[in-house]
Amino acid sequence: MKIGIVGCGFVGATAAYAMVMRGVGRKIVMVDLNRDRARAEAADISHAVPFAHALEVTAGEYEDLNGASLVVIAAGVGQKPGESRLQLLERNAAVFRSVIPAVLKHAGEAVLLVATNPVDIMTHLAAALARDFRIPRSRIIGTGTTLDTARFRSLLSNALGIDPRHVHAHVVGEHGDSEVLGWSLVTVGGMPLETFAKRRSLPLHPDQIASIDHQVRHAAYKIIAGKQATYYGIGSAIANVADVILNDRRSILTLCTPLVDCEGVGNVTLSLPHLIGGSGILETFPPTLDERERRALRESAQIVRNSIESIGMHG
Repeated sequence: MKIGIVGCGFVGATAAYAMVMRGVGRKIVMVDLNRDRARAEAADISHAVPFAHALEVTAGEYEDLNGASLVVIAAGVGQKPGESRLQLLERNAAVFRSVIPAVLKHAGEAVLLVATNPVDIMTHLAAALARDFRIPRSRIIGTGTTLDTARFRSLLSNALGIDPRHVHAHVVGEHGDSEVLGWSLVTVGGMPLETFAKRRSLPLHPDQIASIDHQVRHAAYKIIAGKQATYYGIGSAIANVADVILNDRRSILTLCTPLVDCEGVGNVTLSLPHLIGGSGILETFPPTLDERERRALRESAQIVRNSIESIGMHG
């Protein structure tokens, strides 16, 4: 199973490394405008193969993506300290208008996984560009709030003293400042959050809830301020999504994909829980949020929709 990675910066290279560590796929082809960077990253990562899994890692051109089952789009400029994801929009939109057609010309059967920020709008743009190649929306997805959801579950598990795999919680909406933490739907070990917390005598106080919300929502800003970029978390998230797609695992993940409607906002791309398999999005499960969270999701959808229209995409 071949995976293409377009964009060999911190995120693309770390995703490739994470795939080697996990044994995802059989061949990874790394493509970058800077060919020397692609060759160097591929060589460096291939040297880790003897200590992990038997994957072939090579550098290549767009034509070498032919036959790929999945292509990760990590091309674009990085987020600057203090810069919001939405401020990246214009700079990365120009990159996509050349990259996406080049990918689909050679890998038209692949699922595209967009990781470039602002990911919701970049995924929407990728889907719009893919229409010229008759690619269904279900095969154009973005990493969305996958990492935010993992952060939410991890912080809750720490507060409750339990393995995060037994915490079920979702972050939906924009991958950014307006994202919505679905507190009303959190379950732990099959129990509502409040029930579990009381049984364990670990009630979550309002200040703890506010702290968790802040940490999830502002994690990237803090990391970028300290080291200029985030890549380990998102690289691992990409590897996990790749594993789900390549092995048709039928997992429910909070990825983003174009939606006909979200809380009354039409034709918008943001994250909801989706059933993911080998062909991309199989089904969408809009969560039954409480009224406050629904309003917040509607506001988040409108923010993304406004940004989509700001770069001239009205359809």
